[in-house]
Amino acid sequence: MSAAFLWLAASTGLLSLLTPCVFPMVPVTIAYFATPEHSRSRGVRRAFLFGAGIVGTFTVLGLVLAAIFGAAGLNRFAADPWVNLTLAALFLLFAANLFGWLETPVPWRLADAADRAARESTPGSSLGALVMGATFTLTSVTCTAPFVGTLLVLASRGSWVTPIIGMLVYSTAFALPFVALAISPRAVSHLPRSGEWMRTLRVLIGLLEVGAAIKFVSNADLVLGWGIFTRDVVLLAWVSLALAGAAYLGRGLRQQIQRREVNLAGAAPIAIALLLAAWLASGLNGRPLPQVEAFLPPESPTPALASSRRETPSWMLNDYPGALAAARTARKLVFVDFTGYTCTNCRWMEANVFSRPDVGAELGQFVLSRLYTDGDGVIYERQQAFQEKTFGTVALPLYAVVDADGKVRGTFSGLTRNPAEFIAFLQRARGG
Repeated sequence: MSAAFLWLAASTGLLSLLTPCVFPMVPVTIAYFATPEHSRSRGVRRAFLFGAGIVGTFTVLGLVLAAIFGAAGLNRFAADPWVNLTLAALFLLFAANLFGWLETPVPWRLADAADRAARESTPGSSLGALVMGATFTLTSVTCTAPFVGTLLVLASRGSWVTPIIGMLVYSTAFALPFVALAISPRAVSHLPRSGEWMRTLRVLIGLLEVGAAIKFVSNADLVLGWGIFTRDVVLLAWVSLALAGAAYLGRGLRQQIQRREVNLAGAAPIAIALLLAAWLASGLNGRPLPQVEAFLPPESPTPALASSRRETPSWMLNDYPGALAAARTARKLVFVDFTGYTCTNCRWMEANVFSRPDVGAELGQFVLSRLYTDGDGVIYERQQAFQEKTFGTVALPLYAVVDADGKVRGTFSGLTRNPAEFIAFLQRARGG
């Protein structure tokens, strides 16, 4: 489990606090704890129990997912085209809600029942605080579901414990500010009030959710082989969304100009959106964008390696026996890349490590075999089972070096931001 994933989980938890159906609920929620008749120690205990209710509710989602699918099933769950299309539809639904085009009703009957249970409990009781935390989680589902869904899909990379830890980190980051404010209710008065900034935030988050929907549709495209949502198509869509965000932010600036009350600070977000659009557009000519390349569809199923040699090494796709036969003929070792169509870490390695001339030169010393384990079909299930049986994991990416008889010479799991570390692995495996 990478530090980047844990950072993403914590960041999305904090970002969820700014969503329109969470932030306005802060004073209302904290008021639940503003009971002066209780001692401070009891108030602190109830605040922590409230946070535990939030953490427990979110974490159960990760636990249920892990229990239902297991380690191997999580990979296939994340790559399933219908799961990705469903998530894309949810993102578009929530975006339409944030734009004000439609209302997405919260399951109010369930929320009201939980709320009544909390309030009918003995005042100050542990049960009441716990249920209140669960109630708040249910009522915030409209805005938190997209973040949670994205996190769970990114967590589904072959380890049953990853979704649980991911949701634990997400929900802890989400709950901590509420616990702190419940302990010190007076701090609520210093929070900014909802207003025009919240409406602007709704639209900007909606645009982000449309961008995420496009990403999930491109995942389904890769697995189903449509060839529609290519790298350039996704980039062009993101450029359009960035320009739309700049145009929306520009409305306020135009109003200031008309009132002759121009605030240069208000122009900064517009400039950022325009620079983002220009930067994304620069990738339309094939220029790599390392910071987002992991979230873009690859230009081809087997991206070319950068190499200092005149001939570029080629990959043998989903043909492990053929790779072993080629290794016997060429008297080389086989470099096996266990990858996935929707594996963001795999795309990151391809864009930022495999694309380097020094890494490409080292890989050119091997017969290259790329095995997808998350596609739809028997061959992918067989390749995933082979990875699990031989290497004891279905986590992606996994890199292995084997000889022509299939004997393992070395393995390298996950991504690295240090190309020298990956080169050292290849050299050790080749010389070992």
